[in-house]
Amino acid sequence: MGTILHGTLVTLRPATGDDIPALAAIRGTPEVFERWRGGDDLADEVANDLESPGTETFAIDLGGKVVGAIQWYANNDDEYRHAGMDLYLDPTVHGLGLGTDAVRTMARYLVHDHHYHRLVIDPAADNLAAIRCYTKVGFRTVGTMRQYERGPDGTWHDNLLMDLLADELLEG
Repeated sequence: MGTILHGTLVTLRPATGDDIPALAAIRGTPEVFERWRGGDDLADEVANDLESPGTETFAIDLGGKVVGAIQWYANNDDEYRHAGMDLYLDPTVHGLGLGTDAVRTMARYLVHDHHYHRLVIDPAADNLAAIRCYTKVGFRTVGTMRQYERGPDGTWHDNLLMDLLADELLEG
């Protein structure tokens, strides 16, 4: 089954094929689709995420129900070693602290179990809720990545580069 991580509110467990319908439904909500996008077959997009060799995807579980996903990836070059993460949550559970708990739980795992000294995340510059969430865990804004990501409207949008050093992790 793999590593299961227990936060204060959520449980993170390796996502499986059984999670694809729930994750695809979450990805299809307007709030999530706006940020994560995808083609006509979101189930295929989620399946591809689960099979990606460079990314490990965990289902975010709340009381036995999948409410989102959190992924992590690594740069293991000795001179630049760090890990990054990204997540999405069902909009019906936004504002409950679940994102903060999931990010803190994953950060703890990456720092303590995998010994990464630095973590990164890169939210859209206008995604204030995500930025607040990451800041609560200890991430700091490094700078603006200008015209970093093409939006659904076809124009380029800024993202923030945020990082967290292991000794800055706020255990909350």
